[in-house]
Amino acid sequence: MKSFLSGALAVMPLTIAVIPWGILAGSFALEIGLTAIESQAMSAIIFAGSAQLVALGMIKAGIGIGSILITTLLITSRHLLYAMAMRSQISPLPLKWRLGLGFLLTDELFAISNQAHSGDMASQHQFDRWYALGGGLTFYIGWNIATFLGIVAGQSIDNLGELGLDFAIAATFIAIVVPTVKKPSILVCVLVSLTLAVVCAVFAIQAGLLIAAISGMAAGMAYAKLTNEGAATDTPCA
Repeated sequence: MKSFLSGALAVMPLTIAVIPWGILAGSFALEIGLTAIESQAMSAIIFAGSAQLVALGMIKAGIGIGSILITTLLITSRHLLYAMAMRSQISPLPLKWRLGLGFLLTDELFAISNQAHSGDMASQHQFDRWYALGGGLTFYIGWNIATFLGIVAGQSIDNLGELGLDFAIAATFIAIVVPTVKKPSILVCVLVSLTLAVVCAVFAIQAGLLIAAISGMAAGMAYAKLTNEGAATDTPCA
């Protein structure tokens, strides 16, 4: 129980930070014609903020289901990288734990799990399932509460999307990334990823996020090897 509460407290600042994001997702879903139940179910089942907003925008634009699914897959493909980074810690757990934590795995959960267990080699293998569950479940509940608030607000406040709530998306990712920049190789990783993400966005490359993420990690690892930074087992941006 102590580990569960510690995980919940660790993710609380990030949960609060995404409230405007969740409100935007809930209100936007109503705006494009989804019912309140469908809007809430989207957050409860998909549980992927950026993918939800992009999918909703594509639905509003009348884009086909095939394109929506492919785009959503590309946007959420970074979770495959998270899963690969955490595989050694998660794989020994029973199936119900792997499935549960897999569903709850988000940028925020990945961030607090790595920060909590970073350091020497021994501590990296002391993965606490209850800590991760507390963080993941708290964020899940917070996201769905924020979506509900967006649904309620969307029914009573006009032009909610014009209030600048989408800034919460950028603010949340900045809050996740900045504390992890503790070595030059990680800074290289962040700068390369940032630059490529912007370039891909300008040229409307749908796989931009995946390209930026993989290129950033490759650049960070290359820098670490060229400069002999840290131990060989350290993985920048993981």
